[in-house]
Amino acid sequence: MKLLIIWALNALALFAVANFVPGVHVDGYAAALIAALVLGFVNTLIRPVLLILTLPITLVTLGLFIFALNGFLFWFVGSVLKGFVVDSFWHGVLGAVLYSIFSWALSSAAAQVMRK
Repeated sequence: MKLLIIWALNALALFAVANFVPGVHVDGYAAALIAALVLGFVNTLIRPVLLILTLPITLVTLGLFIFALNGFLFWFVGSVLKGFVVDSFWHGVLGAVLYSIFSWALSSAAAQVMRK
């Protein structure tokens, strides 16, 4: 049950990102749910491999390359799915940053509510 709530909150976070970043577009709640699911799989399966492969450049840039990697993955998911569109790489970077902030805030709030 908790996983379904987090999934729905991540879809809500995608809607929030689409409202704040002009280059990120979500067509509807179903598209947001699918995009949140795909982003979760990409962040779980592909991102760790890419983090290890790009470790030298991440160390040289003192970790700032992780922003580029997150933006690229956000942009990639936006280019693969219909109903979720990310216009450019830089919109992907800003969208990924805001998505992680909104997702964290919503998940933290939900965890506080579930504890009570």
